[in-house]
Amino acid sequence: MSDQLATLRAKRQQALKGGGAKRIESQHARGKLTARERLSILLDEASFQELGALATHHNTDFGMADHRYPGDGIITGFGKIQGRRVAVFAQDFTVLGGSFSEVQSNKISRIQDLAIEAGIPLIGLNDSGGARVQEGVRSLAAYGEVFVRNVKASGVIPQISLILGPCAGGAVYSPALTDVTIMVDQTSNMFLTGPDIIKTVTGEIVTAEELGGAFVHNATSGVAQVMADNEQHALSLTKALLAYLPQNNTEDPPALDPYDPADRMDEALNAVIPDDDNAPYDMLHVMGRIFDRDSIFQLHRDWASNALVGFARLDGQSVGFIANNPQVMAGCLDINASDKIARHITLCDQFNIPLVTFVDCPGYLPGVEQEYNGVIRHGAKIIYAYCQATVPKISLVTRKAMGGSYVALSSKQMNNDVAFAWPSAQIAVMGAEGAARLLNRRAIESADDPAAEEARFIAEYREKFYNPYQAADVGQIDEVIEPRETRPRLIRALEVLRTKVTQSIPKKHGLFPV
Repeated sequence: MSDQLATLRAKRQQALKGGGAKRIESQHARGKLTARERLSILLDEASFQELGALATHHNTDFGMADHRYPGDGIITGFGKIQGRRVAVFAQDFTVLGGSFSEVQSNKISRIQDLAIEAGIPLIGLNDSGGARVQEGVRSLAAYGEVFVRNVKASGVIPQISLILGPCAGGAVYSPALTDVTIMVDQTSNMFLTGPDIIKTVTGEIVTAEELGGAFVHNATSGVAQVMADNEQHALSLTKALLAYLPQNNTEDPPALDPYDPADRMDEALNAVIPDDDNAPYDMLHVMGRIFDRDSIFQLHRDWASNALVGFARLDGQSVGFIANNPQVMAGCLDINASDKIARHITLCDQFNIPLVTFVDCPGYLPGVEQEYNGVIRHGAKIIYAYCQATVPKISLVTRKAMGGSYVALSSKQMNNDVAFAWPSAQIAVMGAEGAARLLNRRAIESADDPAAEEARFIAEYREKFYNPYQAADVGQIDEVIEPRETRPRLIRALEVLRTKVTQSIPKKHGLFPV
């Protein structure tokens, strides 16, 4: 038995070494941690239970028989984060560049299946040069096994992807199928075809960072939702994000013991809306005064910043927020903002996270480019997502709610549960100037003083429609409240809606306007 134990211990020791000391040094020289170092930071101490540590590939083509490593370039297993059970996998770049193989697929698929069965979050740490070319079509088929399980797990358990190095070719689709993707600035990149292939095919010269770096995917493409300063920051953000999400779709998100008084009123909110209708203000600052202190976790911070989405807490309870940002494009909706909002609604709904919507929107962005690129189709995603969502939905109109954007952004007709408005709310079909030209053009043109007649009509229209009271009079707004009352009002509404029950029409699925 002693010999057998010695053999087991030797194999385990070999697995811990990854690709060997030189490759570990090379990994550190790139400013990157090893897969095991990352897991030791992410998981609670001594909580990791590894599976498949001794698995190796069986390929002999292209000299691969001489390059077998226990684990085959990926570490999989279970652990705990802040006491909560999670499933994890971490690609090991020190072993054959972390190249994706049939064995890697088998190990990831196994941990995906177990995570779904156990109802626990799955976290993937990606750091791979792509498919293992030596395995041919088998490595491509291996991707498909992972993708189908990503889809199976979607809406059942939270799936979080960390990109901690390269992620190329077919490998990019797995993170794209997960709920949240976190990238590291200047270290990670994602692309379907790399710079060399692009240069050969199109003649374009671009670096990996310019093509698919963290900032590109967080600010331009919208592929990633969070950008971290370094790997330690990425792992810390993962822990923070997980605290807002439940273990699975049958549970409620975890609550914290309340630390901020539920009846707290902030007098500064009564003066936050500028007297000038077109003057911007900081919506993130407004939400910071309403939600539990220091509880806001933003997603898509740098992409489509005319809209704000993320998570926060109210009296310790996890909520999702959606808000227009008057500081960017006056908070209007466009193609990217529509995609951003619809995705977040769906994310919150699938994990039982109530939605709070802050509305200050002058409408959809006009323009030929927007129409040609399908703003109608993209804008419809918001409507579909709100109508489909069954979680508690509360809206607050802080200032403008014009035209179709009023309807789309969690209005009563979108199955909203409670609708509040501040006295500064302006709920109308269109702006006063446009209404003057549309409704009173002949009277203005025939008047002795057209400018004075137009000004008179604009003032009349503003007095009638640029307030929340007509909407409240017909029941489209439940209550007009003082801004300082917002926090306690939201908390009380959520208390009532916590036991909300809805009935859905049985169907396979609808046609989401993709």
